[in-house]
Amino acid sequence: MYRVNEIFRSLQGEGFWTGTPMVFVRLSGCNLSCPFCDTDFRSFKEMSADEIAKEAKRLGCSRVCITGGEPLLQLDSDLIDILHGIGLTIHVETNGTRPAPENIDWITLSPKEDFTNPTAGKVVMEKADEVKLVYNGSLSQERLKYWADFPASWHFLQPCDTGEGGKNRQILEETVNYILSHDNRWRLSLQTHKFLGIR
Repeated sequence: MYRVNEIFRSLQGEGFWTGTPMVFVRLSGCNLSCPFCDTDFRSFKEMSADEIAKEAKRLGCSRVCITGGEPLLQLDSDLIDILHGIGLTIHVETNGTRPAPENIDWITLSPKEDFTNPTAGKVVMEKADEVKLVYNGSLSQERLKYWADFPASWHFLQPCDTGEGGKNRQILEETVNYILSHDNRWRLSLQTHKFLGIR
């Protein structure tokens, strides 16, 4: 059984697949406590892999994004095989502190070790399809270069949503300026679902 916070259909709001229809399976629970986290993943309903797959199929997208919280606390080969068995492409968004099961189609690594307990947040994953790094203006040049060099096909900087309009505008400007001065390393990712008013 899996602890599921919610399952819903929407557009991917961030990173490489922005604008793409997906079913989101939000698994409950996280091993980190990030200061900017905007997700309430504490509540959950217990569901079997078959029940999750049935609901994902009902919602009618060819892609499913397993997210959280931290999905790799629960995601396993059983759920992956069942989702693949009904023809779904599987995306995962993870903080990278747990090794990923085999056969995930797309891994988005969103590391948090620079924003939380360095030991608990240490990334053990060695590669990903994309790195999506939250930028709040406090990361050192050394850390930005480290994540730019991480083995991934795509590297995105995403301005942190602090909940304060003025601060958000400042962080966005800093993020854009950094990307413009390092144009071979980074792309901009925005939380477009927030602008659109969708989940």
